Order: sequence, then C-alpha cells, then structure tokens
Amino acid sequence: MSARACATGVAYLAKERAAAIEAVESASRVCKAVFKKLVTDETLTKKDKSPVTVADFSAQAVVNSIIEKHFPDDAIVGEEDAKDLRGDEGRALREKVVDLVNSTTKHPMSADEILRAIDRGQYAGGPTGRHWALDPIDGTKGFLRGEQFAVCLALIIDGKVRLGVVGCPNLPYNISKPDEERGVLAVAVEGQGAFQRKLGTDQSAETRISVSNVMETRDASFCESVEAAHASHSDNAKIAALLGISKQPVRMDSQCKYVAVARGDADIYLRLPTSNTYVEKIWDHAAGNVIMQEAGGRVSDIEGKELDFSIGRTLSANKGVVAAGAGIFDTVIAAVKTTLANKR
Repeated sequence: MSARACATGVAYLAKERAAAIEAVESASRVCKAVFKKLVTDETLTKKDKSPVTVADFSAQAVVNSIIEKHFPDDAIVGEEDAKDLRGDEGRALREKVVDLVNSTTKHPMSADEILRAIDRGQYAGGPTGRHWALDPIDGTKGFLRGEQFAVCLALIIDGKVRLGVVGCPNLPYNISKPDEERGVLAVAVEGQGAFQRKLGTDQSAETRISVSNVMETRDASFCESVEAAHASHSDNAKIAALLGISKQPVRMDSQCKYVAVARGDADIYLRLPTSNTYVEKIWDHAAGNVIMQEAGGRVSDIEGKELDFSIGRTLSANKGVVAAGAGIFDTVIAAVKTTLANKR
C-alpha cells in the first residue's frame, strides 16, 4: 500500500487536510471579526495590543476544538495557554473571548470548554507520533495595521511536516489585481503539490501554485519581514546586491511570505537572524515550509540545512530561514554564507 493512499483509495491525509482547512477558515473569520469590532484608529497610536490578545485566544480555541473534534488523540503545539483568562483577573478578557468565539462558530462553547481548548496547545513536540503546530495569529502588527497576517496550522508526523494550511485574510488572490477581493487559503500535503483557494470557497475552487521559474538571480525579487527586529534588512540588502537584484524587497508580515514565494509573487524569502540567541518557533515556519516545498521550492537555514521540526517547540538546530525556487536556491545560499562570513 502506498504511503500516499490508504486501502479505500482515499488520498493520504485527506481527512486531516479537510479538518485543517475547516479550522483555519473558522479562525480566519474570528480574526476578521476581531478587527472589525475591536481595532480602531487609536489602537495603533496607543500601541494597544488587546485586540490581538482577544484574537489569539479566540482563534486558538476555535482551531483546537475543531482538531479535537476530528482527532481527539492528537496533540497540539500552540503559542498560547489560558492562564491569563482564568480567575477574577482574567474575567474581562475571558468574557470577550467567549463572546467572540460564540458569535463566529456554529456550536456554542462554554467558558470552561474554551479554556480547555486553548490549553490543549501545550504539547512539547518531539520526533515521534503526530502533533499539530498552530500559530493563531502570525504577524500581530500586520493584523493591527489591517495588512498581512496569517492563521497557520501544520501536521507533523514523526518529526516531518506532512500537511500545512495558511490562511491569509488580507492577501489578494491575484497579486496583479490588488484591489479585488482579498483572502487566500494555501494548502499542501506531502507528495500532493500546493494549492490556493479564496477564503470561504470549497476544494473545487482550488488552483495549483508553483514557485517562479526564474533561473538568474538578477531577475529575482525577495520577500522580507516588515519589522527589522525579525530579520536583518541591512544583511538582506547586501545579499541582494551580491545576487545582482535591483528590485525593491516586498515587505510583509507573517507566513504570507511563504505563500507569496510559493505562488511566484516573489522569488526569495530571507529571514536572517538578528541575534545569536534567538531561536525560531516551529509554529512560525511549519505550514509555510511544506507549502513552499510542495510548490517546487526549497527551504533551509542559513547554512543550507533543512529545518528540523523533530526537536520540540523550537527550531533549535537551525539559524534563520532561506526559501527560494530550486533553480536559484544554491546561488542564494552561497550569497547568504558569503555575506554573513564577511561580518565575522
């Protein structure tokens, strides 16, 4: 029996794929509701992060409850726990989360059910068995600005990412038509390719995506984080110069960058470390990693090593992230190594 099919002829991880899409779609609706209800012009000027907090907890509760419904024995590695929602101190925030979850889902949940769902995300990860990796809102500042953020969910089996879903509520479906309706869901299962659909549509609306066919780096463009704290813009500029890239970088928050490169909107994604001590979290890269690979691209750390999702909640065996189409990947890695070596 093939590893990509079961005895009934159902595609490999078909049920998991459908459940992950259901979860990410539901969480994306939650996040959009939070933005509409709670984010105001004053939110940014006052640096008020409370809408993100409400959205984070609410989205994680929704995703975890859907995963538990379909796969009650599966563990989840999530970013949040429910301690800030408990007791008298957490009452106001808890009530907001409960109201939001129940205003956007078909089946109402009690406060206790929501807290338990959030706390399901405390698994430590590791090299064996099945677990999900969730980032309920990747790109919190992008979310607050009304720009790019993502809901990211991946299934890791025996230390390898086998399935990834990234919901990008503010990303144009077609980058050449930015004024048209926004909202993209990208999905990939190991060995089955990468696809996108508009948020809120079914599988019949999916189209296959692939990285660009750029073979010369001088013709390439690259994606990087908006926040300089997340990636070294100056190092990226040096690498771009070394590669002969003259186009300005595309800056956006979240794993939307993986989706942008996977569907050919840009050609390279660079996330170079800004400190020697920072360790990437698995939920920040797992879903994007498999989508990029299934779209025909390659992903590694700055040394060219594959990202290791088998260690636990972090990518402690890796430093930084580089993603690009297979045709230019080796050239990009060489430029990254040269640039970073010259800093030493």
